[in-house]
Amino acid sequence: MLLQSARNVLRSTVKQTSRCSACLLSQRRTAATQTQFIPASVDDKGLIEVFDYPKSSRSFSPFSATGLFGHPTLTQPHSLISLAHATVVRAQLLTDRILRAPQSREELKKVVKNLDRLSDLLCGVIDLAELIRNAHPDRVWVDAANQAYETLCEFMNVLNTHVGLYQVLKIVLSDPEIVRSLSPEAYQTALIFWRDFEKSAIHLPPEQRQRFVSLSSEILVLGREFLAGVNAPRPPTPIKPSELAGLKDKGLGVRLQLQAQFTQRDLLVYPGSLQAQMIMRAAPEEEPRRRVYIAANSSTPEQIEVLEKLLRKRAELARLVGKESYAHMTLDDKMAKTPDNVRYFLDALMDHTRPFAQKALHTLSMRKQAHHRLSTLPIIRAWDRDFYCPPEPPAPPIPLPPLTLGTVFMGLSRLFQHLYGISLRPATPTSGEVWHSDVQKLEVVDEERGIIGWIYADLFMRRGKASGAAHYTVRCSRRTDDDDEAGDGIVGDQELAVLESQRFEAVKRQRVPGQDGVFQLPVVVLLCEFARPSLSQGPTILEWHEVLTLFHEMGHAMHSMIGRTEYQNVSGTRCATDFVELPSILMEHFLTSPTVLSLFDVRQAGGSREIGNYHEDPCHHIDTYSQILLAVVDQLYHSSNVLDPAFDSTIELANLYDSCGLIQHVPGTSFQTQFGHLFGYGATYYSYLFDRAIASKIWRQLFATSPLVREIGERYKRRILKHGGGKDPWVMVAHLLNAPQLSVGDAESMKQVGRWRTEDEIIASRH
Repeated sequence: MLLQSARNVLRSTVKQTSRCSACLLSQRRTAATQTQFIPASVDDKGLIEVFDYPKSSRSFSPFSATGLFGHPTLTQPHSLISLAHATVVRAQLLTDRILRAPQSREELKKVVKNLDRLSDLLCGVIDLAELIRNAHPDRVWVDAANQAYETLCEFMNVLNTHVGLYQVLKIVLSDPEIVRSLSPEAYQTALIFWRDFEKSAIHLPPEQRQRFVSLSSEILVLGREFLAGVNAPRPPTPIKPSELAGLKDKGLGVRLQLQAQFTQRDLLVYPGSLQAQMIMRAAPEEEPRRRVYIAANSSTPEQIEVLEKLLRKRAELARLVGKESYAHMTLDDKMAKTPDNVRYFLDALMDHTRPFAQKALHTLSMRKQAHHRLSTLPIIRAWDRDFYCPPEPPAPPIPLPPLTLGTVFMGLSRLFQHLYGISLRPATPTSGEVWHSDVQKLEVVDEERGIIGWIYADLFMRRGKASGAAHYTVRCSRRTDDDDEAGDGIVGDQELAVLESQRFEAVKRQRVPGQDGVFQLPVVVLLCEFARPSLSQGPTILEWHEVLTLFHEMGHAMHSMIGRTEYQNVSGTRCATDFVELPSILMEHFLTSPTVLSLFDVRQAGGSREIGNYHEDPCHHIDTYSQILLAVVDQLYHSSNVLDPAFDSTIELANLYDSCGLIQHVPGTSFQTQFGHLFGYGATYYSYLFDRAIASKIWRQLFATSPLVREIGERYKRRILKHGGGKDPWVMVAHLLNAPQLSVGDAESMKQVGRWRTEDEIIASRH
């Protein structure tokens, strides 16, 4: 939508797909000779101190010296509600100014800038409220944030379907002279607004626009109902005591056996429970695993109907705005552009991944043959995968001492210093600046320009806090010295509200040394749920998957920090869905380098260490292939096929797995009602695979043998990170990789990216 929330709450998928995304390149290298030694610094020691030995408490007086994120007005919950109302007043003044723009040619030239200002004005408060809703421990603050969020979203929804704003933008983009006067970044921003208006049915007659609004509301309700079904408990499976004999699990398995023997009753095992996971991984007989699998992948007719109704409504919405399917409508502004191009990418990826996945499946079949002492190779069923290839926690490619949270942040800071001349510096927040004593404030410092942004790290688990790992963009970068606020106008009774909003905005603005103009510097928040350090247990020791998670999220954070653009709509992570994960996935690759891992050593920063042989889990290829199939399912369900009265999501799923899958579909199951990404990532689930492929190529071509060379890091920063969404991502990737043929972003480009991922698989399989 035109002015939809600017937040980029990018939930990490590292924990869920660590097997597929751990970047298993494991060649022997000693490339540290090209790196510069950086001795341990005061900031290194400071990072270890604040994260490993945090102070026990911080004052949270109801009358704080300053407010949240340093805003003097945000000291009380009610001040957030007041700010929301003041923002609406000021946004309405700016909206009126844009609507008057056709009266003056000079005003028409300012329309794109003013639309971006309007978006930033609203999103700056909405994104702040979103963070507070998910992180603040005080229920009164959460309630105030919910009220502010709803107030501003209601106003934003009006603007998203505002015909007058659309018509003014149409005048601007129809004037060749004005278009020529726009910078490339400004023009890209204008096109984003234009496409969002078009997707909102803004060009349709009133009754059809109303139908668009109604369909959008229905889709939202159905989406929530679908997600509720995803998380709803499935019926339990009765397991006989005799079926628990011989369990590989000697902990929980023994307790279950004793429980069954004592009660002399069948155990009721609920799908998703620890007992169910244990049975799938440890029960030597197939039958209990088969029953648990079927129970876990079953659906009620009502759940299937909710999903299929959601898919039909999306298809109707797309047809209403003149698109063939929901996928066509969604992909129009993505790197893929069309469903056909997604299919070319997935087909190339599938064709070249299949031999490795089939080889892995053969390994599982041999394990099953040996287990049952069979004379011939048996068929691998869906319930065999976890038993014959039990998931193992990801591990570093070389032996490492226990890594504390502070040590990992030190390593991150050293890595950024090598690559970009940027480091992380602990800062002490003032009273009231943060929402919990756990929160640590970091200054992001460029060696030439000084502070370029701030990261607030809220990393420890606590009750009421949103689960999982996330990156919140609380403030986007943009240029502010050419805002021309004086032209917005003001009416006497609105003066106090305008002043309140202006005071909030004033805190954001900074002059950066060596850079023209005044900029709004970015602020991001990292949310994780690591164990809290304690006096008895000592510093927080991270598991390897948690290190991966932190590197992934810091990839997003640095994209926000470095993406210095003049327009907030294209700042940092405000880019195409199928491009936004590239920097974060690339960060995971750095953890495959022994040279980078040496940065975790307090005594050195950039020495050489040799990597040992890595024996890859064969299920890696099976899981990658399964993820490809899910991306195909996502495309299939968002095609025009769903409008066929005979469409049956279960039959379509079964046909796909029986014709293209490694393991046949199990009759009686309907996994699609648990594929929650169908709602949040509708028609774009391929994006993570796509960005993995590009990240793998960039890593191999640029960083693999020289991971700490500044020249290479600067090249990546200048050609990718700096531009956010302000340039065509295909052009950025083509420029970075010296592959001009990619710049068109056509079907052949998509096929080529699919083959890149295959090259990565081949390299991994040789070591």
